Amino acid sequence: MKFENLRVVVTGASRHFGRGLAVGFAHLGAEVYVSARTLAAAEQTRADVVGAARDRIHAFGCDLSRADEIREFAHQVSARTDRVDLLVNNGARWLDGTALDDASDEQIMETIESTAGGTVLMVKHFLPLLRASSRPDIVNMVSVCGTAGEDNSRAHEAFYAAKSAQAGFADILSRRLGPSGVRVFSLYPPDFSTSDPKFSEWEGTPRDPDEKLTTQALFECIVYAVEQPRDFFIRSFHFEPR
Repeated sequence: MKFENLRVVVTGASRHFGRGLAVGFAHLGAEVYVSARTLAAAEQTRADVVGAARDRIHAFGCDLSRADEIREFAHQVSARTDRVDLLVNNGARWLDGTALDDASDEQIMETIESTAGGTVLMVKHFLPLLRASSRPDIVNMVSVCGTAGEDNSRAHEAFYAAKSAQAGFADILSRRLGPSGVRVFSLYPPDFSTSDPKFSEWEGTPRDPDEKLTTQALFECIVYAVEQPRDFFIRSFHFEPR
């Protein structure tokens, strides 16, 4: 299996793309450490995996808006492995609504803290494990909402703010960590289909030019970037909306 020795951390892995990443990497042979807001949700992702890949998924509860839970997540992973080769910052609190007062103060703060603050703290606390790897990579699932001038999403303004902050962090992180050998990639997808690799539709999802971007395509972008030689740096993947 191509990723038999890879150690991968994925946040927000209880559903949709996060679960797809976890399942996809596990089926390629990687050891995958997944987090969700609750341990039960992360355990469900593990339970959904079929065959031997299930034993390669390790579940943890971690609310990305809580610094103490991020520290504990990193501590628990470090007790199981001496390195992390790939950190995927996928977890984010989605918030919709086109008027600022559509959301409560608490929802707004949680959206910004879990996405922007959570990404910063995940990198901070997993950086020692990444530096212990001979092939350290960080992938940030940003969003088209983190692109300057984008205004076509139904996301709340707080989600735009959170993703813009995440994008800014990813950019400076790439510049500062690159010389030490830690590569930082960011993906900026528009709305995309959420086919799940635990179902047969993973292979059956249409891949025609007029179809939405697929979960499988995004996963393949990450796999492509991770497989490249260490002198090969891709800062970001931007996608045309359909």
